[in-house]
Parts: sequence; C-alpha cells; structure tokens
Amino acid sequence: MPPVLLLCATLVATMSIVPIIYLTLRTISLGPRLAEVIPQLNVAGILFKTVALTAAVTLSAVLIGTTLGWLTAQTDLPGRRVWRVATCLPLVLPSYVSAYALIVVLGPRGLLQHALGPVGIERLPSIYGFPGAWLALTLFTYPFVMLSVRAGLRGLDPSLIDASRSLGRSPRQVFCEVILPQLRPSIRAGALLSALYTLSDFGAVSLMQFNAFTRAIYIHYTASLDTPTASLLALMLVGLTLVILVLEFRAEGSARYYRSGAGSKRPAPRVPLGLWRWPSFAFCGLVTLVGIGLPILAILVWLWHGLQAGEPLAPHRTALWHSVIASTAGAVCTACAAMPVVWLSVRYAGKRTRFLERAAYVGHALPGIVIALSLVFIGARFLLPLYQTLAMLVAAYMIRFLPLAIGTMRSSLLQVNPRLEEAARNLGRSPREVFRTIVLPLARPGILAGSALIFLSCMKELPATLLLGPTGFHTLATRIWSATEEAFFARAAIPALMLVGVSAISLWILLANEEKGISA
Repeated sequence: MPPVLLLCATLVATMSIVPIIYLTLRTISLGPRLAEVIPQLNVAGILFKTVALTAAVTLSAVLIGTTLGWLTAQTDLPGRRVWRVATCLPLVLPSYVSAYALIVVLGPRGLLQHALGPVGIERLPSIYGFPGAWLALTLFTYPFVMLSVRAGLRGLDPSLIDASRSLGRSPRQVFCEVILPQLRPSIRAGALLSALYTLSDFGAVSLMQFNAFTRAIYIHYTASLDTPTASLLALMLVGLTLVILVLEFRAEGSARYYRSGAGSKRPAPRVPLGLWRWPSFAFCGLVTLVGIGLPILAILVWLWHGLQAGEPLAPHRTALWHSVIASTAGAVCTACAAMPVVWLSVRYAGKRTRFLERAAYVGHALPGIVIALSLVFIGARFLLPLYQTLAMLVAAYMIRFLPLAIGTMRSSLLQVNPRLEEAARNLGRSPREVFRTIVLPLARPGILAGSALIFLSCMKELPATLLLGPTGFHTLATRIWSATEEAFFARAAIPALMLVGVSAISLWILLANEEKGISA
C-alpha cells in the first residue's frame, strides 16, 4: 500500500469527520441536562419519519434512475440524446426551489387547482407532509442513480451480452441475468447517494412541513438558539448514517465486475424496444415534465408577475461569476481528494481502507448548516487567516459532496481490470505512467459523472455559502434564497433561471464528453 496515498486518504477522511468532533463537543456541553433533553425531543417519532422517507425516496430513485439510465444508454429510445440531458436537469435546481414549485403548481390553490376549477374540482389532495417530501426528493435524487448506472453501463463488457443472446436468452432475460448483476455497484452507489442526500436535505422537508431530523435540527439552531440540543440531534443523524453505511458495506460482495478477457472496449449494441418505444418515450417525458417542467413553469410565473409589478431585471453578473468560480474550485478539489480514497478502497481493499472510505461518506448526510457551523467554529478558533475565505468555503464543499465523487468513481474503477496495470508495470511503466495512461482513460466516465454532480451541487449549496463565503461573496443560490425568504419570488426568478442555464450548459458539456467516451 503506497504510504503517500494512505496519508492523503487519511487526511481526507479526517477532514470529513471534523463536523462530528464539533457536534460531540457541543453535545458534551449539555452536561447533566442530557438525560432531561432526550425524552423531550420525541426522537422515536422523528427517527421513524426520517427512516420511512429515506427508504421510500431511495427505492423510488433506484427504480426510476435504473430504468432511465438503461433507456438512455443502451436502447433505441426516440430522442435518446435529448433525454440523456433532459432527465438530468432536476439536478440543476435547489431542492427548496423545486419543492416550492411543486407547491405552487400542485398545492392547494395552486395552478393545477385553478385550471381544474371550471370542471368542478374544488380541492386537490394535500401535497404537504410525507407525499410532497417524497415526490420532491425522488425527483431530485433519481439522477444520482441514473448517472451512476450510465457510468456502469459504459464499462460493461458487450461480449457478455453477445454470449447470452447467442444462447437464446430474450432481451428481458439478458437484462435481468447479465446486465443487472453487473450494475450492482453502480446501483448501490447511486442508492447510497440518494439515501444520504435525503437524510441531509432541509429545503424540501421544511417547505413540505415534514418533521425529519434536518428540520428539527434547523429549528433548534435558529428558532430556539439551542445549539447543544441541535448538536445532539445531529449526532443521532450521524448514527443513522453509520447504520446505513454498515448495511451497504455488508451488502457488497466480492464479485468481480471488470473484464476477464483482453478484448477491445466497444459500446454495447442498442436494444430494440419494439412496442415499448413510445411508452418509454412517454415515461421519460412525464418524469422530465414533473422534475424540471413544473419548476420552470413556476419560475416563469414568478417572472411574469414581477414584470407586471415593475420589478427590475437585475443581471446578477457578479453572483454568476462567484457561483462559477466557487463551484469549479469545489468540483476540482473534491475530485482530486476522492481519488486516493477510491484507489485504496478498490486496489488495496481491507478494513483500514474501507474505514477511510466510509468516513468520507459521513459529511454528505449532515445538513449544510452543521458543516458550516463546525468550520466557522474551527476557523474562528484555530484557523483565523482562513476564516471567511474561498478556501474555507471549498473545504465545506469537499466535506459535503465528497461521496458524490467517490460513488461514481469507484463504480468505474471496479470495472478496470487490474491485470492491465500489472502488464504495463511488467513492461517498465512507472506507477504514475500506468495511472495516467491506463487507469484515468478507463475510469474517465465515473470521474466526469462525479465532477458533474459536484459542480451542480456546489452551484446550489446554500448554508455553507451563506456562513463561510467571503464578505460580499454572493452567489446565485444566496440571491434566490434571500429573495424567497422575504417572499419576493419575482425577484428570485432571474437568478433561478440563470442557475438553471449555467448548470444545464455544464451538464451538456460533461454529457457530450460522456458520449465521446462511448463512441471511442
């Protein structure tokens, strides 16, 4: 095991558990009050609601994400290239904007209610509570599974499919018996990201009035100004995260997912959908309509009302520039930090490396406000020169979104045959040359997918940017939040549309590179 890689991975994992150290210190400050506080928090009820929501969202995201990933990567779906981008677009919106848009369109007295009023439908079922939180988070997290599945499909050996078809297997049997088992690492990686994001989300559950852990933590942090109690709840959330990580670790087997033969890497043949072509087309359209169409419609309605009321169309150029700089730095630094962790966990699997990998996942399940407050505490006490600098903000992004890179990069690296590396070393290549010329090109789809997720997530991150950004450092996300918090929704329309546009362009570029990787 290379000592340099082990040192780098240890530093990354240590940085990821910094918020837990902060939470522990704040919880200890409760002292004798700890025994009195726990019964008052209704932990059992909050835990049940959080687990139920997480399980429902993860299952739905896996079903939708796996289906869309396969349809857009390996079938003759009409408009496949368009759907490859369109089905990813829910990632470009902050969860609180998407949730509020669902309320505007589907909620009581919403746009749909007004449209159905003339036909006698006076009231729609309430979207608040579990149904609304489940819908909003499912539409937001299924792309995690879909991108991970597509990265796995690009590394799948087509000879396995050819051999199965030559033995008389039907397309359904090929998918269930050959493709799906090979996609298990990718599906687990996407499902884990979906579950962790659901645990950490605040915007959707708050607007939908669903009392999950994050909403309870936020209330104690802000409304009650009770930081120790909020830290206790956050530690319980960390415990729930560890349980999920342990279950995922035990579900992972020792099967191989790379090619055993030398053969050339080529794309798998397209699967004809037959009679299912247009139902599949309609399914993609429905998911895209609800996931991105309704939020865009709500934003345009805000914009129209703003124009009618004389709201000025501010350009927000500075906020756009700040968003791009911070998000790019966060994506690059996070991808670089994830590489030693992923490399060690795949090529030098063991208890120590798996512990380092799992430690890096913890930050993604914590609310952004917890990570931000922990770094504020450390920066103000021990790292004053870095306090309220871009470096501190990028560090928060790394802690928060490191699993996005690890999950997708790991699923791609698992499909790289280690014998190729051994052969290159036997021919005199140095480890650095082997990594640069063999590993990186083969693992590129996962790296690009992870980078796309990190960039998009950094563009939308709110609590860390508000608390850790340099003085006067406004991003599109903070502009949107400040406007919606004061109920100036029309004022939020322009930065929201800019956020969608920039994120969509970046996603298009990354997916275009993905397409080149397929055709290479």
